[in-house]
Amino acid sequence: MKNSQLKAGAILSYVSIFLSSVISLAYTPFMLRLMGQSQFGLFSLTASVVGYLTILDFGFGSAIVRYTAKYRALKQKENEYNLNGMFLILYTIIGLITAVAGMILYFNTERIFGAKMSFSEIKIAKTLILLLVFNLSISFPLGIFSSIMNAYEEFVFSKVINILRIIINPCIMIPLLLLGYRAISMVIVITILNIICLLINMWFCFSKLKIKIYFKKFEFGILKEIVGYSSYIFLGMIVDKINWSADQFILGAVSGTVAVAIYSVAAQINTYYLSFSTAISGVFLPRLTAMVAKNASNKEFSDTFIKIGRIQYVIMAYILGGFLLVGQDFVNTWAGKNYSSAFYIAAILIVPVTVPLIQNLGITILQAQNRQKFRSLVYILVASINIGISIPLGKIYGGIGCAIGTSVGLILGNIVIINIYYYKKIHLDIPRFWKEIFIMTIPVAIAFSFAFFISIFIGGSGYASILIRGLIFTVGYIPLMWFMGMNEYEKNLFEAPVRKISRRLGFRS
Repeated sequence: MKNSQLKAGAILSYVSIFLSSVISLAYTPFMLRLMGQSQFGLFSLTASVVGYLTILDFGFGSAIVRYTAKYRALKQKENEYNLNGMFLILYTIIGLITAVAGMILYFNTERIFGAKMSFSEIKIAKTLILLLVFNLSISFPLGIFSSIMNAYEEFVFSKVINILRIIINPCIMIPLLLLGYRAISMVIVITILNIICLLINMWFCFSKLKIKIYFKKFEFGILKEIVGYSSYIFLGMIVDKINWSADQFILGAVSGTVAVAIYSVAAQINTYYLSFSTAISGVFLPRLTAMVAKNASNKEFSDTFIKIGRIQYVIMAYILGGFLLVGQDFVNTWAGKNYSSAFYIAAILIVPVTVPLIQNLGITILQAQNRQKFRSLVYILVASINIGISIPLGKIYGGIGCAIGTSVGLILGNIVIINIYYYKKIHLDIPRFWKEIFIMTIPVAIAFSFAFFISIFIGGSGYASILIRGLIFTVGYIPLMWFMGMNEYEKNLFEAPVRKISRRLGFRS
């Protein structure tokens, strides 16, 4: 295992997320004003609807990582290369199915959204759907190379390519927006950059990793095993899509593009929040698969689960506290007062989702142990409840009502039921996890209360006010978490990069 790649991959994930967030925070208000609520709503709605087709991955992406890592550990190169060929065939077929499904969606766009959209909006929406479906259809067969890179724990190269894409995208889009181009141009740029990055990953796999693709033998026995493994991941993907995309679809049907645009701003904030927790857990599947192969004990899994959860909580609690403190002023300044209610929608979403985010290594453990069945089945029920609540509340309260429906589902499934399952069936030490998280919450609560009290005496609004209040929270949070919340391992984890940089700059011997 490549420890340096694992650490560097996690660090570069945070760099990628940070850059993406900063660029998007600066770029999005500009984009909103030039595109307008209608065009932005159309882009968000079509992206959300076409995004449902990503479930056609069927969970095979995780299967590629797991089984490639397994064959590499066993040094079975022939099986590994046959696996590559089998997945390339499967994903090519999936790409074709995606194209057919996309065309069905294209020809039914007016029937689905005609009641709340004008003729010109329908026309633009159909063009966006065609472009997005093309992008997705190509991404399926080419995407196997990204999974192979993850299985080889080659995280640095893929993260660097992603960082470059994040930087290049606005550099191209800003001039186009200034020239009068809107949503269609945005999707064209996204598609071109995505295909270029996928082709670069393919080049890396063939030229650097020296992988091969064999079509000698289609192993139906292995395929059956993989389908069994992937099927519950697939169900989990459906639930995630429903939980995070259904609200925009519902609002598009019952409220129109303006409501979708407002909700999309909140959803974008939520997406940033989600991404900060997966930077660490996202690189652990090969490592945990090896632990399963070596028959690691329940205590080893619990220790890893708690260790990663604590690190994630240090980061997520800081982001959550800061957002609740300055979020309303931030949304009004960043997106505009027309999007003011996006703060309440985002808050309703991110407060409950914090718990599954600091526990998302549990999902990776389930995948490594091939025990996703219960989680997937429970989440199907939760998704049904989510939709059942969101539709009537969406009609009455708009985006806030839909967010409440999603939040109720999160609390029921992702917190209450899954924690019981982790404890009773997976034998993770959940009581110890919550005891440690509770202790770490004390400095968070003190820092937030202190900053909130001081903020009462700070007048004004805008970025200056946001920055001042954010700094006050930061000044309280860092020392309180350092001395009251963090253990020696965590302190060393944060100190190590600083010491390394200091030595290279000549500040320390």
